[in-house]
Amino acid sequence: MEKHHVKPMISEKDVNRRIQELGEQISKDYAGKTIRLICVLKGGSFFMCELAKRISCDVTLDFMSVSSYGGDTKSSGVVKIVKDLDESIKGKDVLVVEDIVDSGRTLSYLLSMLNDRQPASLKLCTLLDKPERRVVDVKVDYTGFEIPDAFVVGYGLDYDQIYRNLPFIGEVVFD
Repeated sequence: MEKHHVKPMISEKDVNRRIQELGEQISKDYAGKTIRLICVLKGGSFFMCELAKRISCDVTLDFMSVSSYGGDTKSSGVVKIVKDLDESIKGKDVLVVEDIVDSGRTLSYLLSMLNDRQPASLKLCTLLDKPERRVVDVKVDYTGFEIPDAFVVGYGLDYDQIYRNLPFIGEVVFD
């Protein structure tokens, strides 16, 4: 691992405030419905748990694991399903919960695959969005923060599996 340090970008307080706001908006949008949250592992787990606690309508959870990075800091563009859903989403209101939308390749593939499974609705919620890195158009329905093209960690995001547990979003700066 290259020599580096982590520079704070978004404070824990700001992350918590924004997740509260997202939870309130999602609760309004899905009022009276049961929403199936699908977490994209591993990074999305921290965000999904905090978001679920702030949604007032009925929530069920499921998990998928897809890979497009390997050990690198940039998406390889090769998408591999490592763990599929445990339950059918046919006829369900589905919200995919992701830690970050970067190139859009992984999410485009995943959303297309999930849409083929005939959910009643399918939307995307991400904690972080890097629109300037987008190479595939992906509609993000709920965004926590739009960020510049920086390599970020914390709140589930990692650098070679470390820093996921940071309670804030930080930028990895290579020395």
